[in-house]
Amino acid sequence: MKLNFIKGGAMDAAQLPAVSAFARVAQCGSFTRAAAALGVSPSALSQTIRGLETQLGVRLLQRTTRRVGLTEAGAQFLRSVMPALESLAVAFDALNDWRAHPAGTLRINLSRVASELLVMPYLAEFSAAYADITLELILDDGISDLVAEGCDAGIRLGERLAQDVVAVRLGGEQRTIVAGSPAYFARHGKPSTPEDLCTHDCLRYRFASSGGIYRWEFTRDGRTFEVDLNGRVVTNDLRTMVEAALQGVGLVHVIEDYVRAPLADGRLERVLDEWCQPFPGFYLYTPSRAHMPLKLRAFIDFLQAKLHR
Repeated sequence: MKLNFIKGGAMDAAQLPAVSAFARVAQCGSFTRAAAALGVSPSALSQTIRGLETQLGVRLLQRTTRRVGLTEAGAQFLRSVMPALESLAVAFDALNDWRAHPAGTLRINLSRVASELLVMPYLAEFSAAYADITLELILDDGISDLVAEGCDAGIRLGERLAQDVVAVRLGGEQRTIVAGSPAYFARHGKPSTPEDLCTHDCLRYRFASSGGIYRWEFTRDGRTFEVDLNGRVVTNDLRTMVEAALQGVGLVHVIEDYVRAPLADGRLERVLDEWCQPFPGFYLYTPSRAHMPLKLRAFIDFLQAKLHR
């Protein structure tokens, strides 16, 4: 099958914006999400794609009321054009380095806890220092495909990173703790070992992306193990889980920095510390690129300066 993309032996440059729009729709699997990322309306984007399909004489996308998928020709076309589009993105990003002025939209995919601990305390200062950078924060507790989501970088705990990414450490080691309110311990006593947790009410966290329940991990004598838990409250929100612990509903397993205030004033008490060992903390990760955008370099340098002091 031949796509009518070549005219007179040369590519029609006027079709490049439509090709780029097609790639974003294919990656997002949705006209609505792609339109939001591109800053246009879904109807305008749909019209652009239909115009491209008409010019090429081939249907590229299969549209249903629930999702958008690639046709066989569309999948082949996407594979062919993506290297060129990625090279163009790198070329445009490299121009920022020549101007020596960080600017543009910086899209960061990060977990909620990373947002609250690493970014939000310094957001106002970063915005004031880099007035020409628009920072878009996508909160997602799963591991996302940065390219598919159109993101420049992600932030996750080191233990949850994929192997094929470029990672930059942000801050020092972290530590998860088990804690409960004084009222809870007055009613149920304190566990002495992780195995004792099977007789306690444990607040459980469900990952919104995978639907799985987080299994509490412990380390002793170099051995890491998980414990099966019971609990009458399950949530996908850390703030809700901590609030439930403060109300005496159950025990919480959470990063220590997230609950420093209630630990300091006695509203929460920690247990099982000898089984809760430090581990590598947060990393910013990004696909390997020949040229890192100046806006991303500025964001990394800013956070590292704040978190390593």
